[in-house]
Amino acid sequence: MTESRFPVDGDRLQQDIERNAQFGTIATENGRGRTVLPGTTPNQQARESLVERLIFADLTVDTDAVGNITGTWLPEGCDPEAPPVAVGSHLDSVPNGGIFDGPLGVYAALEAVRALQDADVSTTRPIQVVCFTGEEGTRFADGVLGSSVAAGLLDIATALELSDGTETLREALEDIGFHGEGRLDATDWHAWLELHVEQSQRLEQLDVSAGVVTTINGTTRLHGTIEGTPEHTGSTSMADRTDALAAASEFVLAVEQAAQAAAETDPTAVATVGELSVDPGAVNVVPGQVEFSVDIRAVNQSVIDRLVDRAESKLEALEADRGVETTLDCSYDVSPADMAPSCRAALHDAGDALGIETVDVHSGAGHDTMQIATATDAGLLFAPSRGGHSHNPLEWTDWWDCAAATEVLTEALYSLATNGADT
Repeated sequence: MTESRFPVDGDRLQQDIERNAQFGTIATENGRGRTVLPGTTPNQQARESLVERLIFADLTVDTDAVGNITGTWLPEGCDPEAPPVAVGSHLDSVPNGGIFDGPLGVYAALEAVRALQDADVSTTRPIQVVCFTGEEGTRFADGVLGSSVAAGLLDIATALELSDGTETLREALEDIGFHGEGRLDATDWHAWLELHVEQSQRLEQLDVSAGVVTTINGTTRLHGTIEGTPEHTGSTSMADRTDALAAASEFVLAVEQAAQAAAETDPTAVATVGELSVDPGAVNVVPGQVEFSVDIRAVNQSVIDRLVDRAESKLEALEADRGVETTLDCSYDVSPADMAPSCRAALHDAGDALGIETVDVHSGAGHDTMQIATATDAGLLFAPSRGGHSHNPLEWTDWWDCAAATEVLTEALYSLATNGADT
């Protein structure tokens, strides 16, 4: 590894992530976990701690109407009117999640700015450190809530009225003191970068500290029902049954088989029936209704469309063959997102300059970056995940890898922020 022009302080970065890990911490026998849902007390604590760190680093802090937080650095000699380069991630988590997913990207962004400050350099463009609201989809929306608003894909009024069944996003943000004004507008940015844990084993297997994402999988989520007839299990013959769960079992296998076939030509293709709710759910009643959800992903939209078609056709066949009634709705549909060549080049060049090997990878998981890519040039950088664990307390990225990936992020950020003030 070549000595960096802008050395990051790995200990300072670790301290930031460790501090954030205490908010929403959960008891676990193995690993380190946290539960930080949007608009909750742990989320408030994590946000307040971030704002404190941003102010301490002399960044100007703003919060928009949906709770997106920005810290703006205007170094001496910077053109304050130039489109800024933005960098960051999110602080919310899934229930019983890990400590790196999201916070690494937020605090690596802050550490990159501090490293540039410590090196006493300036940039042509402003730099904005960003924390988006509700990336994980655990409350109010299926995911990427704040970045969807920033990208202009979801309007503020609609977002604020989203509800978890108890309160709206507006009410939750007001409760924790992070319902601001206006809208963070990603179309104003010259470029966007995000550092995230990989959530896979490819980098670990290659023994590489940084992966440059080429494409983020598109994601389509389906929700549906299969209606049968609830009857007594003892007095209803097998020939007279309309069993919703038996039909659902065929559907689950059909989705799996379709994805396996698709993966033969596109290895990024995956499809999962992740939820089944059986009614009435009694041991002596033939299942009368099943609610289900399907998650479909691939880097090619045509593959996603084929898997959706397969799900629809299987339900039609079940109606004909088993006498059930079915419904199917799409609640979440995000197209695959290609990363900008300029951002990918900046990240690879940064790795070359630092003597840190970088490799091209795709992202199977969704990220705020896929929304921002619809509004401006966007790049996504991965740090290795030990064992590929993610969304659970076993999630872990070695501190050395956190620092190394942040070095790459910092070098790329400086390059993008000093390449002239034109748009």
